[in-house]
Amino acid sequence: MPAEWEPHAATWLGWPHNPTDWPGKLPVIQWVYAEICRKLAPGEKLHILVNSARHKAAARRVLAAAGVPGEGVRFFHFPTNRGWTRDTGPIFVRCTPNDGRPDSGLAIVGFRFNAWAKYSDWRRDAQIAVRAARALRVPIQPAAVGGRGFVLEGGSIDVNGRGTLLTTEECLLDSKVQVRNPGLTRAEIEAALRHFLGVRNILWLGRGIAGDDTHGHVDDFCRFVNPRTVVLARETDHRDPNHRVLEENRERLEGMRLESGGRLEVVRLPMPAPVYFDRLRLPASYANFYIGNAAVLVPTFNDPKDRIALGTLTDVFPDRTVVGIHAVDLVLGLGTLHCLTQQQPAD
Repeated sequence: MPAEWEPHAATWLGWPHNPTDWPGKLPVIQWVYAEICRKLAPGEKLHILVNSARHKAAARRVLAAAGVPGEGVRFFHFPTNRGWTRDTGPIFVRCTPNDGRPDSGLAIVGFRFNAWAKYSDWRRDAQIAVRAARALRVPIQPAAVGGRGFVLEGGSIDVNGRGTLLTTEECLLDSKVQVRNPGLTRAEIEAALRHFLGVRNILWLGRGIAGDDTHGHVDDFCRFVNPRTVVLARETDHRDPNHRVLEENRERLEGMRLESGGRLEVVRLPMPAPVYFDRLRLPASYANFYIGNAAVLVPTFNDPKDRIALGTLTDVFPDRTVVGIHAVDLVLGLGTLHCLTQQQPAD
């Protein structure tokens, strides 16, 4: 599986339509999507999922009004339940002749999706990988262990493109709350990740941040930014539940090794002040950024630490423009920029 900073052919997004994700704010969210597209368009194509011709026409109007060039947008009529394309969209890998194919190229891994082992409406989302493979005419590798589909969401993992993968015990090893693959051991899950994603080295962090509806997705607090470096969120308020969780993850990272045997470099990224809606804590985090070809899009929260986060990421991405995207409304859906996007590597 290539790293996110490697060249993209396109970014996939699901145009928003489910009002339960953003109660009372869906029209506002469409304009946030348009701004995301406007910032990504100079560097890559946009592959946008829509439910119907009417849905497509509405999306096209908003994108045109926001100044997104139409020639860089391709719509796919794939009905969805929600728009969290990081978790429901196609996860791409690069193949080599050693994979049993005559030529190298892209393939999609057909992981099973079960709505974070929490929600009942997932059947449309579960078909996106198969539909994308058919539309792009690329092979799809069904992901199954012991005759049962292997559940994996894109936000639960992060890779450096050299063979190392980050994930969390809270998400992939949970056996009580949101169980993805019941009955599978750590060793069996590691074997599946190695087989389907081509990784050799798996780094297990502990728990994710407060407010995370996914129960421990790594992309809300720790991300690779180059083959040897991760950014890790940091909460300085000792009273905040994220403080101890993130420090425990820091301690783990200090003892970990890359696939080469070298140590990881860890860059600390601040956490914004807690964001609440109707007394519900939301998973506001600067670590949920998305790395595009020409720009790195970073969620911002009208917080004094916005500028610190943008400055930190500017330092680690000197070859890209780092852009803040207002995400106070977006995070009401319990996710932000990385959760909404999925990269298609250049072939």
